[in-house]
Amino acid sequence: MVFNESFLDVRAYHSLSRMPNFENIIKILKKQAPDRPTLFEFMLSQAVMDAFTAEKSYTGSDVIKYLKRLTDTFHLCGYDFTCFHGSDFSFASDRKKEDEKSTLSLNEGFVINDRKSFENYQWQDPAKFDYSRISEIGKYMPDGMKIIICGPCGLLENVISLVGYENLCFMLYDDPELAEQVFNEVGSRLLKYYELSVGYDAVGALMSNDDWGFNTQTMLSVEQMRRLVFPWHKKFAELAHDYGKPICLHSCGKFDDVANDIAHVMQYDGRHSYEDNILPVEQAYEIYKDHFAILGGIDIDFLYRKTPAEIYERCRNMVKSAKTGYALGSGNSIAPYIPLENYLAMISAALFE
Repeated sequence: MVFNESFLDVRAYHSLSRMPNFENIIKILKKQAPDRPTLFEFMLSQAVMDAFTAEKSYTGSDVIKYLKRLTDTFHLCGYDFTCFHGSDFSFASDRKKEDEKSTLSLNEGFVINDRKSFENYQWQDPAKFDYSRISEIGKYMPDGMKIIICGPCGLLENVISLVGYENLCFMLYDDPELAEQVFNEVGSRLLKYYELSVGYDAVGALMSNDDWGFNTQTMLSVEQMRRLVFPWHKKFAELAHDYGKPICLHSCGKFDDVANDIAHVMQYDGRHSYEDNILPVEQAYEIYKDHFAILGGIDIDFLYRKTPAEIYERCRNMVKSAKTGYALGSGNSIAPYIPLENYLAMISAALFE
């Protein structure tokens, strides 16, 4: 099918008869062929949510209203799942973001920089938070749809938020025992958070979202990643698998030096987040398709700059060539600056045949 301007009309998606079926995500994460072209996304922008649900009204608390809107948007856009946090559990720091379009320094807002500040930090207990949103949205979702539970950021991300990136680099040499303690405090709480989330019937899979790298290398040395970061990620994956559920990794940055760890040590079922200036998803698929499922991958910059027709053509070619273990989506998430018509051009490549 060639690109059609009707793909850019939101009403076309409201009229789709396609029902969700999470078994397609399961097949993809098993590196098998789904029954039909399948979509995968981590986060959708407010603009996408507004386009699909602005005229709808919802009941419940503010959180439940938001999650119902989010779930309806995922459904109307043709996904087999919705993705959100299991509770409001998080790691408090002084990092403050003005709005969804602003950026943050990795050195900003740290609250732990020595042993005294570590001992004074008030660690939150994941068990003291409310996870009932999972069952409530589970009842709200249409049949065949499941929830993918993501984390309140990941292990390395939260350590950097608490300590600061430059501070962490110094701490790893000046006080490696303290650095390891911070990683363990964060890791144990994330594990408990996932444990409290994974057992719900409505949960189909877990996502461990933890950015590990820059365009040229991992944020820490590979040895440090293997010693401090990966053991906890292995526990996250083991937890999901113990419950008979898959788990995928969302992680930005260059990953070739740790790809074997992702697939065969931590044993993640799929990997998400790809950038053209690191490794285009078409190449990533050919290299890693036998090791883990390839999720998303259409570069964010490409989605922003190219025309809907160009986006559709690339996405359509990817869907046609990736027969097994692939779901179409962005390389990261649908950022607020991505034009709605460009997003619709991407998903239309999977929805309209």
